[in-house]
Amino acid sequence: MYCYKFIIRGKVQGVFYRKSIYEAAKKAGFRGYVKNLDNGDVEAVALLNEENLKEFINILKKGSPYSITENIDYTKCDKIEFLDFEIRY
Repeated sequence: MYCYKFIIRGKVQGVFYRKSIYEAAKKAGFRGYVKNLDNGDVEAVALLNEENLKEFINILKKGSPYSITENIDYTKCDKIEFLDFEIRY
């Protein structure tokens, strides 16, 4: 397992994006979090292996019916242990 940090840009705040990511990630059994950033982007951090990295990215791309995901950047980060997937404020 690796820890990945994602920055999602586009129309991703005020459109139920975090809630949609939370629900889909939790249903798929991922551990991590999603939160809004002050600049209008969204940050997501998740523990993933190589096999489910693409699945998580697809969840981020899909977002909510009202969101528009324009760009997703990601990097590996220091491993953090998570018990579940949550929305952070």
